[in-house]
Amino acid sequence: MKELVIEKRPEGVKPKAIRERGYIPAVFYGPKEDATPIMVAKSDFIKLYDEVGGSAIVSLTGVGDEKEVLIHSVDWHPVSGDPISVDFYCIERGKKLTVTVPLTFVGEASAEKLGGIVAKALHELEIEVRPRDIPSEISVDLSALTELDSTITVADLNIDSEIDVLRDAEDVVASVTVQKEEAEEEERSVDDVEIEGKGGDENAESGDDSEEKSE
Repeated sequence: MKELVIEKRPEGVKPKAIRERGYIPAVFYGPKEDATPIMVAKSDFIKLYDEVGGSAIVSLTGVGDEKEVLIHSVDWHPVSGDPISVDFYCIERGKKLTVTVPLTFVGEASAEKLGGIVAKALHELEIEVRPRDIPSEISVDLSALTELDSTITVADLNIDSEIDVLRDAEDVVASVTVQKEEAEEEERSVDDVEIEGKGGDENAESGDDSEEKSE
């Protein structure tokens, strides 16, 4: 479990001033923890987040007793991309949590050699799980896509029995689609032939009319 050192946030200090000192305004809270304003060194948090992401359990130290938390939410600056505030959720040991875990796509779809294109419908999965069983990611093996009509559903994923998936088992995770350009070109070419045929008939009819008039 990764550790993150926190400090109590000084009263009356605005968030902007905290950020200018190289810290991120934050808060921790939970079923048995009151919301407590804190701050964390920006460099420490970025390093931690790059290593574990948002689904791992983190140990907070420095304010009161050590606390096991999840990174519940992070606000990012729209221009710089830096974290500007963080919410930590204190977990209760033994109780299941609802978390969102990213999907990682591995392997190659042989259907692509048949002219198909892999379409990824889901990129993360919401699950209910005990804290100790939270996975950092869930793998999706694209090698199962062998035909142009192949699909991978939630039910096809290799997920531990301790994890409850909060999505329908038949929801599509990835599938194979076929390019429509060729089909559209064929339709256009058929239409062109039909138009040319109609034009020829009209010319033929006009020719017949002229012959009748000349008679």
